[in-house]
Amino acid sequence: MNTSTRYQVHISRDGQLHIDSEPQVVPDGVDPSQVVIQILHNEAAGSGLPVLVHVQDERTNSRFDMQVMPDGTTQTPSTPAAAAPQPVPTAPAQQLGSLSDRLAAAQTAGRAHDFATAIPAADQILQQLTAQQGDTAAPTLGAAQFRADLAYLSGAYAFATASWTWLALAWFDRLGPGKRCPQMAAQNAAQAWMQLPPQEAGALAADLVNMLLEVATPERTATMRAQIAERLGQLSNESQRMRTGS
Repeated sequence: MNTSTRYQVHISRDGQLHIDSEPQVVPDGVDPSQVVIQILHNEAAGSGLPVLVHVQDERTNSRFDMQVMPDGTTQTPSTPAAAAPQPVPTAPAQQLGSLSDRLAAAQTAGRAHDFATAIPAADQILQQLTAQQGDTAAPTLGAAQFRADLAYLSGAYAFATASWTWLALAWFDRLGPGKRCPQMAAQNAAQAWMQLPPQEAGALAADLVNMLLEVATPERTATMRAQIAERLGQLSNESQRMRTGS
């Protein structure tokens, strides 16, 4: 993949998302633009090159171009005369091309909810990138994001919560404060946690809250932490009522 690849993104007035005319799943409480960046970040991370995107957002009557970078950030596209920087090879070109093709195939299966195909493929890609580049390299984190997305979409909310919690901290360590990637991962972790059954929610709550306090100022995560505290209080009350039989 190179920067001549151009994705067409359409967001309707009611928040329906299509990428190259293919409908995409937008989890409750997640902005469609975040899903766009997550999906195309995986494409960019797999190749090590920026991905060019044209967005039509009917909610704001706007049209614009952007580049999604391999590290998950976005920027205004370069002028045609400026060549995109080439990544430093970390594996033979044939290997990278094969990995990119496998990631694209896994993403296609994931969008079709063919999790029996997508999840094993994503696990293999993640293992390969971890072995080749380390567990906190940008391509590895991109593959881990895709795996966390699959966990959420397939209903494995505990795995998704733990994965996004780790990813938020990993991106924070890599990029520093105020960046989109750790903030998106933190939001996704909280969203997945809200779907958990009571016993699993209680077990993962402390790690989630500690992460939210670390990756952003307390003021920015106050609403999410309040929602978590409210749910924990409800779960505690329900448990007490069950014990007393009232």
